[in-house]
Amino acid sequence: MDTSLPKDPHFNNQYNKHCKHLRLKGLQPKTIEAYTRAIRRIGNYFDGQLDTLTPDQLLDYFHDLLKSHSWSTVKLDLYGLKFFYTSVLARSWEDIPLIKPPKTTRIPDIVTIDQANQIFHATTKLSYKVFFFTIYSMGLRLGEGINLTVGDIDVDHMRVHIRDAKGNKDRFVPLPGNTLHILRNFWRVHAHPLFIFPNRKRGVKNAHLVDSPLERGGIQSAIKAVVEQLGIKKNFMSFSSSQLCDTFVGSRG
Repeated sequence: MDTSLPKDPHFNNQYNKHCKHLRLKGLQPKTIEAYTRAIRRIGNYFDGQLDTLTPDQLLDYFHDLLKSHSWSTVKLDLYGLKFFYTSVLARSWEDIPLIKPPKTTRIPDIVTIDQANQIFHATTKLSYKVFFFTIYSMGLRLGEGINLTVGDIDVDHMRVHIRDAKGNKDRFVPLPGNTLHILRNFWRVHAHPLFIFPNRKRGVKNAHLVDSPLERGGIQSAIKAVVEQLGIKKNFMSFSSSQLCDTFVGSRG
């Protein structure tokens, strides 16, 4: 289904309001992206006319959506539309009787301790090598590692302050002594006043001048290349960002 922005002035006005409400609610960027994509997709399906949709029309939409998309997409579109109705149209929401998929519990692919060590040693770029070791040793998600700042490191209590973690909550994570030693040596290389893992776009010598942390795409490409090089038969790149890190965490034993 088409997710481009429909060419309808009235819809575009409502869509802009939708985007503003999402940002003002303080939702995570991924949630905002999913909810805006949902409204674009639904808007195209109904030619931009979202004000007068009936429950039967919506049931047809989600039934058709399920033919070509996952249950996850169906649920995100449903939540995005509910947000649109309650926040933009200021209307009460009538639940759509969707049939829920059966719950399943899957154990993710994990690497062994030996494989984790192989990954660390085979990673040639210092930024990525230290990054992989850090998220592994502290059990961090990808985004949590990327956003680490100098002020998050609490040496006195040997812990790290993880901000805006899953569920928009902060938490403290124990800081292993070896990880602290590695992070200190790494920081001496780039000396960025804010970021633990500064962007690589200006090289190591000028890393202290960049205004953003490591890029998610670069990290994912690096781990994919190393895994392929080592011939590790694990399906890393089909994982979400958090699952990528769960793979390392699960291998610690």
